[in-house]
Amino acid sequence: MSTTGINLNSLGLDTSTATSGSGIDVTSVVAQILDAERAPERLLQQQQATLTNQSAALTSINTSLNALSDQINALKDFSGALEAMSATSSNDAILTASAQSSATAGTHLISVQNLATTSSYYSDPVASPASQLLTGTITLQIGSGTSASTVNIPVDSTDNTLDGLVSYINDNNLGLTASEIQDANGVRLALVSNTTGSAGDLNVTANTSGLNLNKANDGKNASLTIDGVPISSASNTVTGALAGVTLNLASAPQGAQVTLSVGADTTQATQAINDFVAAYNSVITAINGQFAYDSTTKTAGVLSGDGGLRSLQSTLLSDVAYSIRGNNGYVNLASIGVDMANDGTLSVDSAKLTDALTNHFSDVRNLFQVTSGGTGFAVHFGSDLTALTDPTQGILNLELTQNANTQQSLTDQINDFEDRMADRQQVLINQYSQVDTLLREFPLIMAQINGELGSLPDASTSSK
Repeated sequence: MSTTGINLNSLGLDTSTATSGSGIDVTSVVAQILDAERAPERLLQQQQATLTNQSAALTSINTSLNALSDQINALKDFSGALEAMSATSSNDAILTASAQSSATAGTHLISVQNLATTSSYYSDPVASPASQLLTGTITLQIGSGTSASTVNIPVDSTDNTLDGLVSYINDNNLGLTASEIQDANGVRLALVSNTTGSAGDLNVTANTSGLNLNKANDGKNASLTIDGVPISSASNTVTGALAGVTLNLASAPQGAQVTLSVGADTTQATQAINDFVAAYNSVITAINGQFAYDSTTKTAGVLSGDGGLRSLQSTLLSDVAYSIRGNNGYVNLASIGVDMANDGTLSVDSAKLTDALTNHFSDVRNLFQVTSGGTGFAVHFGSDLTALTDPTQGILNLELTQNANTQQSLTDQINDFEDRMADRQQVLINQYSQVDTLLREFPLIMAQINGELGSLPDASTSSK
């Protein structure tokens, strides 16, 4: 028992006298023995805790790496930020515009003569929505020419009130919307075409209902000129007049001209490049932090000895320094104002980037995508990131898988150890329970022995 390092006095056994009758605290004795025997298990648990911390760090860096991959993909995407076009109006009060990547850069002069209008009718007032109307039929023509359509609205016993007419018209998808408008004179039926412009112009061609209808607005097309070319549009949202450009007409002041400028969307491009820089810095800073040594605590990150992470760091630093040839001097990140610090992080010179995007946009786009001087920066970097972030073969995903397997192995070992300790605990309880019983019976045994010794005849007396 001495090898266990157990202090019997501390466990309730008074060793100062053999007749004290003190037993032992079996639970404490067994706990101390098991605690000493659990030293190998504690090593396994320490390894598991280290792996857990390493897994958390790897997962965090891997998440940032995937975010970086997304930002690089946005820069290499031939329909992404570097392909985006914008359309800017010189007078938003007259028109605004948007452009798709298919739009052609250029400047256009636009005059708006009139906006597209929506045709509508209103009825003479009646006393209430439930007032009975004469039965009959209202016939409307929508549009004109060969594309015109005819709508017959019955006014019969089921709908010969304004309430009934509104329900019938709106429930039957007739190409117009009905509503009730009330004023001091009573309630009126309002009819509004669902289509703007001349194609939705309403005209009452017959009416035997007795409900008089008045035309409020004609349906007219918007009328404008683009670079002197007359354009007619059924809607105030004009598409197709300029390829890839949508015009939104807002007003038609006579004689006013608007300058519309269509070109590369430098705002989106700037944001995409800044987003890439932020994502890259997030990854490289996290990696640097794992290798940084804290002289106060004399420790580094939990991944400081990770060779795979060191390899990833080297790859990223190499990729971000990639250059192409030619391209009017726009050959690397530094040439557009993205500079690298000594720790590998990037910073953006906003003025230099703005100048590059404003005056040399195609060169900037070529830098990131494909050029005659070689594979573009984003395409090259994106290829590496695709491999680095592969769900099964990516450098960090491989480590995470290995980490998880090792943790599972340690868990199995700890579970097996605990099973053995449970059996060991029962054996120890049985053993030390017997010792406890013996120690508690010791005074009685000694008393019996002393009694028996005292009953023996005195040897000196018997010899006489």
